[in-house]
Amino acid sequence: MLVTFTTDAHADITLFGDIALAMLKMMGHSATVPGAILAADVPAALSQLTAAIDAEKASPPVEDKDDDEPVVSMRNRALPLIDLLAAAAKEESNVMWK
Repeated sequence: MLVTFTTDAHADITLFGDIALAMLKMMGHSATVPGAILAADVPAALSQLTAAIDAEKASPPVEDKDDDEPVVSMRNRALPLIDLLAAAAKEESNVMWK
């Protein structure tokens, strides 16, 4: 499953479903797809997401010993969504996902 985040203030962002749902929970929202954040609530969601990412950054990354693939941190995965939320907050725009 893919989840696409949209707002009038930024280009759409598409994330893998499990990552998107984890980020929605970090923002204090249920893992319900589709959904939306009203413009007035976007700054709080952005703040919660960045706080959760910063808290996760403090803990060491979990690496899969059986796989030679590099581990992509949640912080790196969240950067596009953080940019989208920041743009939506600046422009006072709603954010939707489907």
